[in-house]
Amino acid sequence: MIHLLIVDDHVVVRKGLRLLLEQQADIIVVGEAGDGGQAIELATELLPDVILMDLLMPRIDGITAIRHIKGIHPTGYIIALTSSYEDEQLFGAIHAGACSYLIKDTDPDELIETIRRVADGDCKLAPKVAERLLDEVRQLSKSRVNELTARELDVLKEIAHGHSNREIALNLSVSERTIKTHVSNLLSKLHLEDRTQAAIYALQHHLVPLKEAFPKK
Repeated sequence: MIHLLIVDDHVVVRKGLRLLLEQQADIIVVGEAGDGGQAIELATELLPDVILMDLLMPRIDGITAIRHIKGIHPTGYIIALTSSYEDEQLFGAIHAGACSYLIKDTDPDELIETIRRVADGDCKLAPKVAERLLDEVRQLSKSRVNELTARELDVLKEIAHGHSNREIALNLSVSERTIKTHVSNLLSKLHLEDRTQAAIYALQHHLVPLKEAFPKK
């Protein structure tokens, strides 16, 4: 059984959702909250499996409530169910810990299916929401490249060509120790773990043509 908490400042919305969801044999609505403060209290007390969370509410808003609830009840899944497409709400909810983000005009069957999938640990986003998040990731990734110095960018391209630190040092006429420093710095700036990820990153961002990468010795 999926134990679910409904959070919305409109009574009509809460009652409508309860009526819909209680018709499902595998879902039990364990409570309702009218604002973020009540949501935090009930989530702490009831520890629901899934929470349907509105974002625009009085007193404590949904994003703040999500952040608090995830700190108290990290194993609970939160679905942001709102009428807002605003980037501030979308990105804020996901960053705070919401597992899924749906718009209130979502088809009832899709909502129910999302609740079931989320309860199984499979997060889902509305197509338009997923597209917006993907755009943000692309922009963020692009901005990280711009954080590299000209020399760090040169080193990244050399890594993608399959060159060792010693080979890069010879090609750029600097010490191997300097190259090690550049490699460490660029990995940190790009949030990458190792040289392999760095090479893949360079290829994904078309910094080096695929045919020139990892040449055979």
